[in-house]
Amino acid sequence: MTARLLAGLERGLGAVVALILCALLVLVLTNVGLRYVFHTGFIGAEEAGIWLHLALISLAAPLALNGPLSMRFDIGLRFLPLSLRGVALMLADAFSVIAGLTLLLGAWKVTGLVGGTSPALGLPEWLRFSVVAVGGGLLLAILALSRLKENRAVGLLLSLLAGTGAYIAIPLVDFSASWPPSAILGLLAGVGLLVSAPLAHAFLASAALVGAFGSSLPEPALVSTAVNGMSKFLLLAIPFFLLVGSLLTASGAATRLVGFAAAMVGHRRAGLGQTVLLTSVIFSGASGSSVANAAFGAATFQPQLVKNGYPPAQAGAIIAATSVLDNVIPPSIAFLLLAAATNLSVGALLTGGFFAGALMAACLAIAIHLSVRTPGEGRPAAVGERLRAAAAALPAFGLGVIVVVGIRFGVATPTEAAALAALYALGLAVFARCSGGSVVAAFRQSAVEAGAIGLLIGSAGPFAFLLAVDDVGGLIAGLVHTLGSSPWLVLLSCNLVLLVVGLFLDIGAAILLIGPILLPVAVAAGIDPVHFGVILVVNLMIHGLTPPLGMLIYVVSGVTRVPAADLFRAVLPYLAALLAALFILCVLILIV
Repeated sequence: MTARLLAGLERGLGAVVALILCALLVLVLTNVGLRYVFHTGFIGAEEAGIWLHLALISLAAPLALNGPLSMRFDIGLRFLPLSLRGVALMLADAFSVIAGLTLLLGAWKVTGLVGGTSPALGLPEWLRFSVVAVGGGLLLAILALSRLKENRAVGLLLSLLAGTGAYIAIPLVDFSASWPPSAILGLLAGVGLLVSAPLAHAFLASAALVGAFGSSLPEPALVSTAVNGMSKFLLLAIPFFLLVGSLLTASGAATRLVGFAAAMVGHRRAGLGQTVLLTSVIFSGASGSSVANAAFGAATFQPQLVKNGYPPAQAGAIIAATSVLDNVIPPSIAFLLLAAATNLSVGALLTGGFFAGALMAACLAIAIHLSVRTPGEGRPAAVGERLRAAAAALPAFGLGVIVVVGIRFGVATPTEAAALAALYALGLAVFARCSGGSVVAAFRQSAVEAGAIGLLIGSAGPFAFLLAVDDVGGLIAGLVHTLGSSPWLVLLSCNLVLLVVGLFLDIGAAILLIGPILLPVAVAAGIDPVHFGVILVVNLMIHGLTPPLGMLIYVVSGVTRVPAADLFRAVLPYLAALLAALFILCVLILIV
């Protein structure tokens, strides 16, 4: 009964978020068409898009509670005895309970406080927060049904009691101390991560709990800050780019890209490994998501690599390492997050990403060549075979033209270019006669991924606010300047800060929290802000491969069933290659 109820709720909610994503796509494309054909547009299109995107995040994020999209740091559980793992999982669920209650009741409180109507739509502002409250309730419902399905009723009861009790106690106790609230929030979030709470839930719950430690952010303000962080039109590009990757896979265009890469380099030494690399370079121009490419590569290449003599751990490490490129080579969700947090030019960042991605790919190619001992697989492809493979893959190459040219030359905004790319990918799927079910599944999957990312963006907002209140940016700037004020020393110091931060923060959260702090420091030292933005993204993306949080390693491990510890060891040569690329990039930026 519980399993059927959970499946029905997830199925219905998945259909709703897929429909919202479809409505978002139609809205943006219609406005683009009206502007270019009739030189007009309808009032409130941008605001309507932001409201729909907020609804998408609120309703889709609960579906990401289980699985890789929850962004759990579960490696710590492996070092606990079995008797304590249940306690850790109960505490993790308690963090999710606090997060759900904060969204549900905190947003409900805001609906009673906020007044007025939206400037363009004329709708009451409380509607925006009501959907967030619904999302919090859905999170609690899915959590409860999931644990009952897993026969963990006792653990569920304890987590509900612990989470609810802590939530109720927040305004009743005062643990004010000399430590700044942002530091306490960081410690509480660290505890949440150690017990395997979802990253966004750990941030939200800790932001609520720190209210008992003298935080200047009461619950309604906390929710408002999170909602404001998600309410940016630029962020609408994220679900569209994710949709492009899903539709490419569904249409078979991604497979044709693999065929083209194999025809070009498959015959060389470590040819299949080089094919994985070249596929990542090409596929990055479509998906913009390293996680999406890691999952695709693990499912597509791992069996073939192992069949051709690659050790399973090395095969998975190559897939994870090459997936780093997807958030560097345009289009890049990481650059979109950085632009949203710092107001840097998206077009300029994407241009810098081309060069950085090419340099990283070259270093990875050398590392794969030196580390893989297998001979070339097969004979060199004939010219005719390569031309046919290129012709088959040609339609997918059009996506890069739409996105990069459209944004760089001001033809379309990043969100509009992403929507046009999604329409193009949808056309490829229709031309390939994909079933309606596979297209709907692509919309649903993309919506859920976008919900998980969007909730993370929102959950980082309160943390960033408290960091600003506690002047952590000033402290970091002072620390950097104590090591010297020359561009060389400032860039070295910033890279060291990023390398440490990336060990403990998710890539997206680190960009949103640390980017606005370090960028002014770099600019004051005379470093070009766009160039520094590229360095920041490259540095943090490398942490997709480093313990303890290496998200790309965990994605590949989850798909291939190769232990994460084995992958972390096998990825070391490719990690060294990426660090070498980062060093070369820093040197070039400083001497050019």
